[in-house]
Amino acid sequence: MTGQAGTDHHIGMIVPSSNLTMETELPRMLRAREEADPGDRFVFHAARARMQHVTPEQLRAMNAQADRAAAELADARPDVVATACLVAIMAQGPGFHCTAEDSITAVLRAEGSHAPVVSSAGALLSGIAALGAKRVALITPYMQPLTQAVVAYLQDAGVQVVDSLSLEVPDNLAVARLDPADLREHWRALDLTGADALVLSACVQMPSLAAVEAVQQDCGLPVLSAATATTFRILSELGLATSVPGAGELLSGRYTDPGRAAA
Repeated sequence: MTGQAGTDHHIGMIVPSSNLTMETELPRMLRAREEADPGDRFVFHAARARMQHVTPEQLRAMNAQADRAAAELADARPDVVATACLVAIMAQGPGFHCTAEDSITAVLRAEGSHAPVVSSAGALLSGIAALGAKRVALITPYMQPLTQAVVAYLQDAGVQVVDSLSLEVPDNLAVARLDPADLREHWRALDLTGADALVLSACVQMPSLAAVEAVQQDCGLPVLSAATATTFRILSELGLATSVPGAGELLSGRYTDPGRAAA
């Protein structure tokens, strides 16, 4: 679908019940885009799935609620649906974002919705590919075993992780309260030797938008996050230019989603 002047784009989001950041950073990015291009307006609708602590058990339980949340969103007839908990999907094993997206798509179709589905997990892979990056470093708020699950997921998809940093915050509300300004120092603990890009937050709950441009300038690499990558995929699915002011190289408008180009 191609954006037209005066178009309202309805975005459905499936978010963890304790997520505070996805419904903050995503609208903030698209509000900035509205200011730059007033012809397109973005409206947000969220369905929640219970999750308080980032543990394998609660992540599995949250995934089991995705179909119910998708059916609720279908009633709003969104133009695109994003499921937004990266680690909940990646912790289930390599390639699970395809399974999750297909399952949500099936529910939407059964409810009469034709919205495409994106996941933050699949979006991060798409964003890395769009940048042409083969080797990345990343920061997560997770405990070390979950960070390793993310690393394994990316590496199974052909992305080499040259270094990673775990902040080890298990409480999901505490993750939302992390100061994004601290990321301007955290990234310096990473060995970026050989890296093509830096994933500043491999988590849609850990705030990072306020630091993306500053860290990009300081480290000299393209910087993206789970949230900026999800925004990139949403704009791609809406047929709009992938440009958001002040949101890093991926949203500079110079890149297209390789998956959609292939399709």
